[in-house]
Amino acid sequence: MGEKVVAGGFDLSDRQRYRRKLHECLEGLGRLLAEKRFDRPKNLMGLEIELNLAGPDGLPRMMNAQVLDRIASPDFQTELGMFNLEVNIVPHRLDGRVFDRLVEELSTGLGYAHRMAAEIDAGVVMIGILPTIAHADVVTANLSDVDRYSLLNEQIVTARGEDFTLDIEGVERLSCTSTSIVPEAACTSVQLHLQVTPARFAAVWNAAQCVTAAQIAVGANSPFLFGRELWRESRPPLFTQATDTRPPELQAQGVRPRTWFGERWVESAYELFEENVRFFPALLPICDEEEPLRVLAEGGVPRLQEMVLHNGTVYRWNRPVYGVADGKPHLRVENRVLPAGPTVVDVVANAAFYYGLVRTLAEEPRPVWTRMPFAEAEANFDAACRYGIDARLRWPRKGRGGGLAGVPAATLVLDELLPMAAAGLDAWGIEPADRDRYLGIIEERCRRRANGATWQVETYHRARSAGMRRDQALAAMTRRYAELSHRGDPVHTWPVGLPDEEPAAAAPVSRARRP
Repeated sequence: MGEKVVAGGFDLSDRQRYRRKLHECLEGLGRLLAEKRFDRPKNLMGLEIELNLAGPDGLPRMMNAQVLDRIASPDFQTELGMFNLEVNIVPHRLDGRVFDRLVEELSTGLGYAHRMAAEIDAGVVMIGILPTIAHADVVTANLSDVDRYSLLNEQIVTARGEDFTLDIEGVERLSCTSTSIVPEAACTSVQLHLQVTPARFAAVWNAAQCVTAAQIAVGANSPFLFGRELWRESRPPLFTQATDTRPPELQAQGVRPRTWFGERWVESAYELFEENVRFFPALLPICDEEEPLRVLAEGGVPRLQEMVLHNGTVYRWNRPVYGVADGKPHLRVENRVLPAGPTVVDVVANAAFYYGLVRTLAEEPRPVWTRMPFAEAEANFDAACRYGIDARLRWPRKGRGGGLAGVPAATLVLDELLPMAAAGLDAWGIEPADRDRYLGIIEERCRRRANGATWQVETYHRARSAGMRRDQALAAMTRRYAELSHRGDPVHTWPVGLPDEEPAAAAPVSRARRP
């Protein structure tokens, strides 16, 4: 969705031509795969982080255009809501001290962005869902002033044909409706990219699907939405419902949602792109001038723009990505599971855990996905989102006996997955000091049963016990979270609760001051 899209209406011929172009793109992808035209492995990884803007009061600020003007860096871009930004890190080679380098680059860039935002009474907060975001904040008026977002909103709303229903039952229940997709903007995530060869794509994608639950369990950071305590990681149900083009009748017929875990293990990247075309109508039927099959016939490399754009409107938690760099096509797995935050070192620790674990699982002689039904991987993902670090996951037993066993997520990570992640980082050529530092953060979270979600929940309940109203407690907790996040110490070391100087009978939270 990063390409410039110009808003405008579509007629029936647009959609028919777009469908034809999509099938030509698929044929072109198939030919490129058959001819082995793809780039050789370079062990490249990439990182994107979505961010929230909030003021010193902890409340959201609808100011991304003004903040971006001050940052004045192409690394920072708009996101769906006016209270969002996104930062993109240039691709890095997975080796040596790459994780320390990432910490340095992210800390410098985010620190600068935060200082620029502070000049206009805002600040950058790296958190899965801003706890102070209100239902009244996620309205069409707060959609970023960018054509592609307006057009996407218009098309999803039209496809659905009625208001969106948000109904999430967790510790508390949230039930409300929305006339737009803007509630999706409350979800801010980390996207981890890994360039892979076509031969390795399926193994890496299947491995990534297997580890989503473990990623969420150790990294959950989104327990609140619209003033309600819901799941430990509430982004997935929110994102699914906020982009759901299916009215109840289509849901009852089994039509697939556009935010999708998937339904089977795969044997090639082609299968995922083909599923996109087969299952999901185009939302943005914008045709490129390129004729992909002609480009191929002339010995060139097509950009497959229609397929790329369509793929950007199917929100898989592990998404296939096709791209062209330096005249060579390549494939990536984009892991979209993790929430943003709490700190830069926590984000990089989550990345180290993922890249190491996926490397080992993808190279196992008897892969885990051959021993686990796909539905169990999806059920694990759901359990981890609901219960976070306290989830129980089903995982294949060791030995020849086979079968699945229910295991506490923290125990599974400590006993089985962390050693795998360490072996995978060794295989990437990561320096032992980097490996031990960042996997050590994951280990301590599991030993202490502590992550961003547990800190938010425990601090909020302490504030409530001290006499604060719900809105006061959420705002005070958010202010404290932002303070500790910018200090940079990993979240498992954060003291739970508010500082002594935070008054129990705080002033009422006013939402009228926000731009």
